[in-house]
Amino acid sequence: MTDTTDRAIFLDKSPTQANVLARFSQYMVSFAERWFPDAYVFVLVAVVTVALGTIAHGGSPLAVSRAFGDGFWNLIPFTMQLALAAVGGYVVAMSPPVSALMRWLAGVPSSARGAVVFVGVLSILLSLLNWSLSLIFSGLLVREIARRKDIKLDYRAAGAAGYLGLGCGFTLGITSSVAQLQANAASIPSSLLPITGVISFSETILTWQNLVTIIVVTALSAAICYLTAPDEALTRTAEDLGVSLDDDRIEPKKPSRPGDFLEFSPVLTILIAALASGWLWQTFQSGNPLITLSGLNTYNFVFLVLGILLHWRPRSLLDAFSKGTPSISGLLLQFPFYAGIAHMLTKVPNSSGLTLSDTIAHWFAHVSVNSTVFSFLIGIYSAVLGFFIPSAGGKWLIEAPYIMKAANEIGAHLGWTTMVYNIAETLPNFINPFWMLPLLGVLGLKSKDLIGYTSVQFFVHFPIVMILAAILMATFTYHPPILP
Repeated sequence: MTDTTDRAIFLDKSPTQANVLARFSQYMVSFAERWFPDAYVFVLVAVVTVALGTIAHGGSPLAVSRAFGDGFWNLIPFTMQLALAAVGGYVVAMSPPVSALMRWLAGVPSSARGAVVFVGVLSILLSLLNWSLSLIFSGLLVREIARRKDIKLDYRAAGAAGYLGLGCGFTLGITSSVAQLQANAASIPSSLLPITGVISFSETILTWQNLVTIIVVTALSAAICYLTAPDEALTRTAEDLGVSLDDDRIEPKKPSRPGDFLEFSPVLTILIAALASGWLWQTFQSGNPLITLSGLNTYNFVFLVLGILLHWRPRSLLDAFSKGTPSISGLLLQFPFYAGIAHMLTKVPNSSGLTLSDTIAHWFAHVSVNSTVFSFLIGIYSAVLGFFIPSAGGKWLIEAPYIMKAANEIGAHLGWTTMVYNIAETLPNFINPFWMLPLLGVLGLKSKDLIGYTSVQFFVHFPIVMILAAILMATFTYHPPILP
């Protein structure tokens, strides 16, 4: 196929919608459907790019290869936690009570365009409490809305709206691993503590500046959802995309033999719930319950116990768990490659003893002339690195010594520097399918189906949010690290 023919086919898909943003979004949708690779291919390209960049930076090919292999399994505990979070959310959502709530919520929007906005706003609000709850609940809500016969829902646009919480929300709430780490002296490495001190929530996620940011990104996201939701002529439903919406239904069953009695009896459910209640009581009475719940192990335990109770009978839970498991296949395959990327970026020094991430961090820190410029540049840096290492907490431990040392030298508020890093770190999620994998599993789609819409969110959000963060930096007054 020639370039001319290729362009002609692309132009044949040109949108007819009136507003500029809608036309741009449809061009991006057409481009992504044609050119964006599968999420697995995407991560392989990222691996090769980082490997070549690390070698060009002065790392030996053997050291790069060793770092890739050494880091490959570093995210296995986190991968299992995330997999259980995804399946646990699925199991809870498929329980009879939550399914009824989901059906009620699915009936709230009065139009297809309104449904896209509704899902997007709900996704962001839920992400402030817990990112995995936002991801799984939003995905299942999209499926439920797509079952409605009275509106013609664009399944791709609604699915992309369900991802907004991971693109611009979750690090602004209590699930911010960086804010949590910095608020707890025991969690801060001894080498980092003198540089950052303890930074309480009152200087990060509980500031009025963070509230302003949440309001702006939510309103901006909702507006983009509204303006880019396609007209009916361009709408592609779940059926158009070949997605079955009936494969997650759990049909009630009856025991077929005497040995099935316990599978259909609530006796074991009650006993397990009673056993778990002691641990839950001790865990939650020791601190803020929302912060306690934000820990993945605690979150997964709570959701599994909740799922056991809501399904009431073991057979119902087993059926829901088996239906939810296919949604994590992409996650299990691809997360180790991201761990290898992180290791190459942070563990392969050049002849000067600097890793590629060191060099990038030093450059951004040293070209800053004041706290406002520093804020803007650190935001760009965090976004660039976040594209290749989409894991805020682990990445922060590596980069914080350089960033926060520069913040102290320039006089940039340490708490807001942390939040700028947080805000920018999530934005690449709109074009990197790392966090999208569980949602894709629930929706039955590929990354190319959503990226066209989420990329528009990225292009609009990035300059606005970075400028907002830099302006808000000027409202803070610097103070030295507060040591315990």
